[in-house]
Amino acid sequence: GCLCPQGTALKQLESDPDRLRRPQVRRGDSWHEVSWDDAFAEVERGLTPIFERYGRDAVAMYMGNPNVHNLAGTLYSRVLIQAVGSKNLYSAGTVDQMPKQVSAGLMFGMALSMPIPDIDRTDYLLILGANPFASNGSLMTAPDYPGRLRKLRARGGKFVVVDPRRSKTAEEADEHLFIRPGTDAQFLFGVVHTLFEEKLVSLGAVADHVTGVQEVEHLAGEFSPEAAAPSPAGWSTWPTRSPAISTAPAARCSRSPRPGAPTRLAPPASGAARVSGVIAAGCAAFPRCSASCRSCASPRRSRHRARVRCGA
Repeated sequence: GCLCPQGTALKQLESDPDRLRRPQVRRGDSWHEVSWDDAFAEVERGLTPIFERYGRDAVAMYMGNPNVHNLAGTLYSRVLIQAVGSKNLYSAGTVDQMPKQVSAGLMFGMALSMPIPDIDRTDYLLILGANPFASNGSLMTAPDYPGRLRKLRARGGKFVVVDPRRSKTAEEADEHLFIRPGTDAQFLFGVVHTLFEEKLVSLGAVADHVTGVQEVEHLAGEFSPEAAAPSPAGWSTWPTRSPAISTAPAARCSRSPRPGAPTRLAPPASGAARVSGVIAAGCAAFPRCSASCRSCASPRRSRHRARVRCGA
């Protein structure tokens, strides 16, 4: 019952009259259409003197998002990177989600093994720094993501948004908590502090597979809600841009969860206990998309979803 808008818009993109169909070279203030041979010669004229005078690292490369939607970009970007030989390589990921990948790698052994909330089987969802009503879920894209959030509420559940602005998702949420930009790390450490303070941390079956919990407890000791409040979860990449987020250690976990566990969380009286339940539910692997979502039917996407592991 769902259709990807990117697929339906592909024809308009291909036939757009403003689409570049041949290389363009800038001379002065104007652009000129040239052949591919002339374009490569222009690149060589510009790069070679820089390499010879300053070395390979004088050149930086940025690989933007369109590369993952372009066959030539996917095939030849690595060849280009190796030919340039510079260590200065940047991408949409390095300016967006690299701290998230680093923390996932430290916790689970692989940079792309990111925990994904089990939205279809949870009763309380905390969304931090995300706008799934606009992005359709971002890292956890699924068919009709807004519909899944509405179903969560229809079955008696609740979702809360922490965001400095009034997004579309915040408008639909049961509760919207405004936060001062750049203070996500303090907020999250305050949550962690409360979990330990109220004796709500229970590793259960994963206890033998987790290390570093005591270190996290020690570091969170100074971040009481009272201490963190003047500075002012779910998933996404905006919180990882906070300067403090990449310095926080992570407990490590190597055990894969069983899908859907835990399920049907009863809202407890304590606010901290509710957050504890959200974190536990967020550890469950997100079920695979329905067959109507062709983008999720590929073996690569299926393997990625199967690699999701449970955090401490």
